[in-house]
Amino acid sequence: MSAIKVLKFGGTSVGSADAIKKVVEIIMAPSGSVKIVAVIVSAMSEVTDQLIKTATLASQKNSLYKKEFLGLEKLHLETVKKLTSGKLQKQTVSDLKNILNELKDVLHGVFIINELSPRVLDYIMSFGERLSAKILTAALRDKNIMAEMLDGRKIIVTNDDFGRALVNFRKTDENIVRYFKKHQTLQIVTGFIAATEKGLTTTLGRGGSDYSVAIIGAALNAKSIEIWTDVSGVMTADPRKTKSATAIEKMTYEEAVEISYFGAKVIHPPTMLPAREKNIPIQIKNTFNPTARGTTIGNESSARNLPAKGISSISDISMLRVEGSGMIGIPGISTRIFGALAKEKVNVILITQASSEHSICIAVAPKDAPRAKKAIEEEFVLERNARLVNDTVVENHLSIIALVGEGMRKRRGVANQLFSSLTDSNINVVAIAQGSSELNISVVINTADETRAITAVHDKFFGGDKPIINVFLVGTGLIGSALLRQMEKQKNLKVVGVADSKTMTFDGGDTKTKMNLEKYVGIMKGMSLPNSVFVDCTASDSVAMVYDKLLTAGVSIVTPNKKAASGDLRYYRKLKRLALSHKTKFIYKTNVGAGLPVISTLHDLLKSGDTILKVEAVLSGTLSYVFNNLTGDKKFSEVVKQAKELGYTEPDPKDDLRGTDVARKILILGREIGLPLELKDIKTENLIKKDNFYEEKVNAAEKNGEVLRYIATIENGKAEVSLKAVPSTHSFYNLTENDNIVAFTTKRYSQTPLVIRGPGAGAEVTAAGVFRDILQAADQNQ
Repeated sequence: MSAIKVLKFGGTSVGSADAIKKVVEIIMAPSGSVKIVAVIVSAMSEVTDQLIKTATLASQKNSLYKKEFLGLEKLHLETVKKLTSGKLQKQTVSDLKNILNELKDVLHGVFIINELSPRVLDYIMSFGERLSAKILTAALRDKNIMAEMLDGRKIIVTNDDFGRALVNFRKTDENIVRYFKKHQTLQIVTGFIAATEKGLTTTLGRGGSDYSVAIIGAALNAKSIEIWTDVSGVMTADPRKTKSATAIEKMTYEEAVEISYFGAKVIHPPTMLPAREKNIPIQIKNTFNPTARGTTIGNESSARNLPAKGISSISDISMLRVEGSGMIGIPGISTRIFGALAKEKVNVILITQASSEHSICIAVAPKDAPRAKKAIEEEFVLERNARLVNDTVVENHLSIIALVGEGMRKRRGVANQLFSSLTDSNINVVAIAQGSSELNISVVINTADETRAITAVHDKFFGGDKPIINVFLVGTGLIGSALLRQMEKQKNLKVVGVADSKTMTFDGGDTKTKMNLEKYVGIMKGMSLPNSVFVDCTASDSVAMVYDKLLTAGVSIVTPNKKAASGDLRYYRKLKRLALSHKTKFIYKTNVGAGLPVISTLHDLLKSGDTILKVEAVLSGTLSYVFNNLTGDKKFSEVVKQAKELGYTEPDPKDDLRGTDVARKILILGREIGLPLELKDIKTENLIKKDNFYEEKVNAAEKNGEVLRYIATIENGKAEVSLKAVPSTHSFYNLTENDNIVAFTTKRYSQTPLVIRGPGAGAEVTAAGVFRDILQAADQNQ
């Protein structure tokens, strides 16, 4: 007998007429010397859920079930009409109507008796696969491929545990071998469904179609089992939760069991058992990209030298905590707990126990949590009355993240990498579990952190040396636009969201929506991406007022916007506290000196134990340019206009001329030193004056060999900003163009101040400073 293989197509693969056409192409494609003997199919996409919904409505005496049924009828009849023609179409439509009429009668019976038993529900769910198998059989015959439909209930025998029946492999294998010896034509088999020895319809549980193909493939000693779905193999993580996920080329049966148990829906755990017993490789392929390599599950793992193979998760679980002093050293406590849960048919997802034996934590599905709590408390009612065991505590809205891989065995540092990636992303771990096989490390976290956690762990284990930095930018003016250009070539930096005053867009999409700051922040928080940095390139008070929400959500902030750092002192201090407590960054170094290292130098002086005695500074690139170019023959207003055209001014040049911008900058430096200053405390000279005022000032300064400088000063706990004439011996005399200059007089630099000088305005230099700060914000070691 030649080598054979069996194929299985999931719900999305047979979810529409176009999808089924692709299935037909795959079946028709040459397969060398390996013969396809069976194709197992699932119900069309969403149909099983719709059948459950329809049956539930009927059992509730809700006549809307009829509308749901009509939707199912329309879907299947329209699909087969698009795939067939002539007599074949007429016959298939007639066959489908017979099946649908049978379903209609059953639903009517459920409606009449007002009851839906597990046995009846299994029977109703069987119609999805029966309909899709009939349609695919007809589609193949329309292409002149000999095929016949096989109802899985004829060959797979189970017990009567409706909803998740157990297979009788001895009788099932005998049935399969006997049937396929007599039927050489390609068989289109209903997945998911089976029958008891008495012929009652059962189902194999969700994912049962995968199980069906493994059962049939193993019984026939197939050379391979192919499972066709809508992704190109088992992924290193859920691609809906981290876009950097990639397909795994090879993995062992054990790895596949672990990763599928913890939420990877590409393949289901029971599938591996029959295949593993017969050493049959399972290939996961993409119906919509059939040339993709996919994943092979067998005895070999990918050669890539990585400790982990993939990351999986179970969203939304509940954790029960059983604890008390009366549990310490008492034999049989665990047996009693799990016995009580078994009586209630509560499935335990994860277990962790403290070495002190003082507490045991158990993860269950949220729907099972109330029954589980009641069962445990009833079991320990005497101990609870004696205060030896506490009331059972239930924590909801939790998720499990599981790191899986053969390479983790006896490999040092894997757990450390896992926990450091979560710590760096400010994610709290509720519980930890690791099996003795060392194939899996599982952590329980808050569901709100799940996506961020998966991405953080994935970047740590599969993302190379540099994690991805996710940037959310607000403000696309001169600085924001320059920043976007500078970030284009940075491989580990991704601009996820961009907004201006009118529109916003996310993840590089072309679709723009109306800007709404609250919505923008909500979407950003909802994405829960690790290494998220919010960049505020506006001069907006309202944008600055959302910083506290972002820091609390674990998002770092980088901004040239001075409104937060120079606003209300209490808010400034709050932001500092939040950044510290939530392990995020609040970086505003470009608030003073644009790209110059003014604030970082001040921080270094203070960290080294130096004492600041005096700060003297020209802090406005705009006004530096103005007074460097202001001569007796030029009007002040004309020079200000030139500065604005060159992009040196604030969006509103009056902010520069009022001295507000400089006052904010010296205020920020004062706060960094530790002075409790508010903006109103800064004595500031307003420069909005008539042109002839400056003519007189310039002429007087030139006569004395001096130049005008707008200087901010901190000394003796006070700050002021004023226009001064400085002589040629002063370090501020030789400023050019838009230079800023800051002189720190400290205990160590008491004779000669420490001076920082350079361009203090302009979009490119400010954007370069912001870019530098973004990289620092994502570096958890700084």
